[in-house]
Amino acid sequence: MEAKRAGLRALVIDKGCLCNSIYHYPVNMVFFTTPELLEIGDLPMVCGGEKPTRTEALKYYRKGTEHYALELKLFEKVTRVDGHAGAFTVVTETDRGNEQRYHAKNIVVATGYYDLPNEMGVPGEHQPNVSHYYTEPHEFWDQDVVVIGGKNSAVESALDLWRNGARVTLLVRGKQLGESIKYWVKPDIENRIKAGQIQAVFHAKIKEIVRDGVMVENGGGERLIPGKQVFALTGYHPDYEFIESLGVHLDPDSRRPKLNPETLESNVKGIYLAGVVVAGKNTNEIFIENGRFHGKQIVEALK
Repeated sequence: MEAKRAGLRALVIDKGCLCNSIYHYPVNMVFFTTPELLEIGDLPMVCGGEKPTRTEALKYYRKGTEHYALELKLFEKVTRVDGHAGAFTVVTETDRGNEQRYHAKNIVVATGYYDLPNEMGVPGEHQPNVSHYYTEPHEFWDQDVVVIGGKNSAVESALDLWRNGARVTLLVRGKQLGESIKYWVKPDIENRIKAGQIQAVFHAKIKEIVRDGVMVENGGGERLIPGKQVFALTGYHPDYEFIESLGVHLDPDSRRPKLNPETLESNVKGIYLAGVVVAGKNTNEIFIENGRFHGKQIVEALK
């Protein structure tokens, strides 16, 4: 949008649908923030409640794309980038397996982090009854469900499942829930645990995931926690391998890319970074409220 407003021609390439990450958020998700703090392209965001829902956000981005007549190539995965500043070639593979090539003077990498879950590396993690993404609760009414994790995604999913009739056990690696849990969610989950409505196991060490539950050790030997479904909500990370394949240097510890904080241009001339990929492992530093300004920052540099 910012490039179009500045008279530049921009092509958006996404391996999935428009706003692919948001599309894969939980179906009934409500954003943490208010609509005016999500607005981009000087387009007002109107929603029915105090905070926008996933559905309202997707509609907003669709309408914004139509308003600015943005050029898109959806369901194409970038396989590599050749060339240099002023003469890049982006090679993609379509969902039908065809190779496509696009030429550009500059590139912005804004691939987020939601596509790559932080895996636990335990046996059974890739079984059909395990998901690193939460969708909706109806299917699990009157069923045993295990949620692994102790931060916002995990506790909000556990609460949603419980409120819709599932029998939920929350497995937390640490001695307590995460400090970053939203202030209005924290007392809710703590009260549910205290009342025994949601079972919680702390200091939980996952040994194996089986078809009917999770084998857990937490100081008193191993035991099976029953679960028709296991939601392993242990966080996500940017595609470091892809970013490094472009020649961008990442700090070995924080995985932050080397870039100019004013322009967001990386150590590779002509390649810019936007959104959460700027923060490396510290994905909580960049979110939708502040990441939305990166486009304007980069376009100002290009101008």
